[in-house]
Amino acid sequence: MSETFSALRVHRTDGGIYRELEQLALDDLSPGNVVVRVEYSTINYKDALAVTGAGPIIREFPRVAGIDLAGEVLESEDERFKPGDLVASLVGGPGETRDGGYAELARLDGDTLHVLPESISTRTAMALGTAGFTAALAVHRMEQNGQRPELGPMLVTGATGGVGAVAVDLFSGRGYDVVALTGKAEQREFLRSLGAGEVIDRNELELVSKPLGRAQWGGAVDNLGGDVLSWLTRTVRPKGNIASVGLAASTELRTTVMPFILRAVCLLGINMEVYTELRAELWARLASDLAPRHLDAIVTREVTLEELPACFDAYIEGGVTGRTLVKIG
Repeated sequence: MSETFSALRVHRTDGGIYRELEQLALDDLSPGNVVVRVEYSTINYKDALAVTGAGPIIREFPRVAGIDLAGEVLESEDERFKPGDLVASLVGGPGETRDGGYAELARLDGDTLHVLPESISTRTAMALGTAGFTAALAVHRMEQNGQRPELGPMLVTGATGGVGAVAVDLFSGRGYDVVALTGKAEQREFLRSLGAGEVIDRNELELVSKPLGRAQWGGAVDNLGGDVLSWLTRTVRPKGNIASVGLAASTELRTTVMPFILRAVCLLGINMEVYTELRAELWARLASDLAPRHLDAIVTREVTLEELPACFDAYIEGGVTGRTLVKIG
């Protein structure tokens, strides 16, 4: 194990937030009982908020950023893991309350780790990352609650983002007629290549404001919040589910109880931390019946740790399509 290693660390000063590649020692990291040689990480919108300071994600500074990581166990005091195991961490506070995945080494609590199925490499695990896992959890929870293709089209909002792109892939692979809603009309062919049968330009959308509108969608996965989510509650068909996974447009929700009591529409909140007991089941499903079909297309770029500091502003500006892999090792 190297005496020092590279890491992207975020600092706070009177002048604001800044990020910097630094050389750290293992003792500089948060305490933990498993040491992992990180091979891959990824960029989520949450990472961009943390690194740029655009959102209050990091609780204590300085902090190694990166909420996701995958790599090889080097040392373990946790009997569930042994050297050589390939693991991933998607929960438990890395990059927020403890040091995260943008480093060549990570020291973590074993409760935040999961041994990957044999068919999922560390690269594939991070091509999915929190975004892909969230999409898989949305599929899982919605179908647990009765969602079926025969209920009607599945609308995915924010479809060119990480969660949205994987959701388009997963739902279309399960036989749903997927409609993609995006503010990036130029990405129509990208979305069609993932399985969207129709692409709607969000800039041309007319949002119904009355308590109930024409029932159009069998269900929906919403990355936006605000007016779009409000509109979805009014336009999803009876017994359909809406998975609320993001707030890229707004944290607000203005609706009435009418869709819920007259159409039995269900609004499901998707939060990976709540469903940690499902991690093993979801990883197994992502290696089998929920395996994405177009993950290579969804990963639109791969960067190194050295290139990483310059990558975050584009996320805040909404200029990113698909997923970004970060090659660490």
